[in-house]
Formats: sequence, structure tokens, C-alpha cells
Amino acid sequence: MDLRKLKTLIDLVAESDIAELEVTEGESKVRIVKSSASPANQLVMMQPQAMQPQQPAAAPLPAAPAAVVDAAPTGHVVKSPMVGTFYRAASPGTPPFVEVGATVKEGDTLCIIEAMKLLNEIDADASGVVQQILVENGQPVEFGQPLFIIG
Repeated sequence: MDLRKLKTLIDLVAESDIAELEVTEGESKVRIVKSSASPANQLVMMQPQAMQPQQPAAAPLPAAPAAVVDAAPTGHVVKSPMVGTFYRAASPGTPPFVEVGATVKEGDTLCIIEAMKLLNEIDADASGVVQQILVENGQPVEFGQPLFIIG
């Protein structure tokens, strides 16, 4: 779907009393939901129906924290700059970029976050020793979620 069409649809939803709009064009489906909690609209791109895995509907589970962090972690917390999938290594057969106890300098690569089929290297923004890795390999991460503690 064309970006100009998406912008027009977002503007129409923002200016109207419509709370939600779903448009299907060919195999693409776009759903725009007006959030009452914040003024920004939420844009969700969905896979075509043929590509979505068929799973039985299940009751939603309560959200659980991704990692348990000590009550008062000491050290610098490296947070995720984006939403995506966390990977500790460049590819499945290679060793991780860092392990607990490794000494890192500012600018060293700590991990990769895959977002929209792009692999983004996440660099250390402080020097020190990796004290904790707070996310498991292959797990989804949110914006601002703590990934590492460097002491």
C-alpha cells in the first residue's frame, strides 16, 4: 500500500469520530486504531491471511515480565532503542557478541535487534564489565526495555 494513502487514512481517522479503520487492498491489510490514551494513532500492518499460521483461539494470558532484575541493579542499564527481536549473535552458528563478565568499551557491539527485516547492531553506550544479560536470545523486546547491565 502506498505511503501517501496510509498518511491520508491516518489523517482521516485522526480528524473524525472513527475509533478504528481496517482497509484491505489486494493481499495487504492495514488497521488504524485511534488510541484514547494518547493522541497518536496506532498503525498495525498485518500479514496476508494466506501467510498467517492457523492456530486455535486461546484465552489471553496475563503479561509477565520478560526478565527479573534485582531490586536495585548497580551499573549502567543499556536499553532497547526500538521494538524488535533480540539476538545475541550475528548468526545462529556464531558465538555471542558478549557474555556475562566480558569487558566492553563504549561503541562495542552488544547484540542485534531485528526490526522489520533489518538487523540493527546495538552498541555499548558505556565502558565496563557486562554484569547481566536481561533478555533471552530470540525474544521480542520493547522500546526502552533493559537489555544489559554494565558495571
